[in-house]
Amino acid sequence: MGKHPLNLALRFLLELAGVAVFAIWGWHWGEGWWRILLAVIVPVFFATLWAVFAVNEDPGRSGKTVVPIPGVLCLVMELAFFGLATLALFNLEYRTMGIVFAVVVLFHYAISYDRMVWMLRH
Repeated sequence: MGKHPLNLALRFLLELAGVAVFAIWGWHWGEGWWRILLAVIVPVFFATLWAVFAVNEDPGRSGKTVVPIPGVLCLVMELAFFGLATLALFNLEYRTMGIVFAVVVLFHYAISYDRMVWMLRH
């Protein structure tokens, strides 16, 4: 189920939403030039980590990576990304949106159990 096109589309939308949350969070907590800088740097930082580090031949991604990492580390990194995005929503006082985001992320990982098992083995 982890490679199903609808699940991959959901995953992509969750990734985009997470990056957007980090941009909004950066904008909210900065002032003046810092506001603009944080709204750009924070999401670029997380998007770069997401794009650079991955497991070789990951069935939930293109299969290619710049820096290969073990599956367990990749899974921890993904969960940290989504967890921090959820915490940012709560920090911004978007509690309902934070709950919905967290539930959708958990749903995604629940139906991607085959990918998680694969990652834990690689």
